[in-house]
Amino acid sequence: MTERQEFNAWVLLMISRRRTWGWLPVIGLFIVLWQQPATARPPEELNPRPQSWKILHIMSYHSPWKWTDGQLEGFKAALQGLNIEFKVFQMDLKRRTDAAWIEQSSRAARDLIDHWRPDLVYATDDSAQEYVVKHYLNHPLPFVFSGVNADPAIYGFPGSRNVTGVLEEEHFVETVKLLQKIAPTVRRIAIISDDEPMWRPVLARLREKLPQLPGVIVVSWDIIATFAQFKQRLAELQTEADALGFLGIFAFKDESGQNVPYKTVCRWVLDHSRLPDFSFWKDRISYGTLCAVNVSEYEQGYAAGLIARGILLEGRSPGSFAMKPTSKGVPMINLFRAKQLGLSIKAGILLSATVVPDINKDF
Repeated sequence: MTERQEFNAWVLLMISRRRTWGWLPVIGLFIVLWQQPATARPPEELNPRPQSWKILHIMSYHSPWKWTDGQLEGFKAALQGLNIEFKVFQMDLKRRTDAAWIEQSSRAARDLIDHWRPDLVYATDDSAQEYVVKHYLNHPLPFVFSGVNADPAIYGFPGSRNVTGVLEEEHFVETVKLLQKIAPTVRRIAIISDDEPMWRPVLARLREKLPQLPGVIVVSWDIIATFAQFKQRLAELQTEADALGFLGIFAFKDESGQNVPYKTVCRWVLDHSRLPDFSFWKDRISYGTLCAVNVSEYEQGYAAGLIARGILLEGRSPGSFAMKPTSKGVPMINLFRAKQLGLSIKAGILLSATVVPDINKDF
């Protein structure tokens, strides 16, 4: 029955029940109401179109790679059920760090934003913030980031109306404690990194947290530019330290000034170092680093996706979301490396960690 038919039935019912009114007033009322135009619902109200959005994902680095791919996987999982068209742009700034490529890749990313006109940009890791996002501060377009190591103030993000996201902070204290469970004699640690600017704030955080590890000393904080220097320093540290901690290993330059692939660096460590080693990312574990309390790339992306969902679906301002790190860490141990180093690990430690039994073969 239509709304008009329901109305007619109601009028007839009232007439039959209210005979004491007299016929004329009721008929007059009926005529007045009947002459009011019926309000027809527009077709789009009866069959509303599902809302859709366009999201541009700008990777600082490249794919396939566990770190970048895992962030995007988590981001998409948080947006399940929404009608979204994704486009991905890879800046490829882990494998190529020369000034000409940085300029070319950065300009291409900004051009894509301006021409594709997404509803939101998801930018991962520090390079995308430095070369793309900070050009759009207080722009109407919302930006959400994850995997950012540096203080967001470096990029001008605090106070910006359109930028927010998820910070990446390494689990230094937890990782060293895991290492000491595996190798209880470890006291002297050497920290090694390439000279990429993104690692400076990470080194500062490690220094701040060191007092939480009584009895542990860092014998050297080595910032190294070339692969030749790295190999030399690695040999020296075999007698100066009990363990090695690796941060950036992507920008060591070879003789021609090109970046040495990080898999090559991992292979060199595996073949030439007899010291227990640690890092903070699971891809390092798969290439032979002994242990880590992993910064979860999936959790980074998922947290960023929840922010994006609030912006798109609820209309919230990016500035209403706090910029903070994820807290979940995953203990990981490479069993192949432990056996190579002659370390016997207690069953309870193995049961409480994700155990990688071997190393990737694609060195």
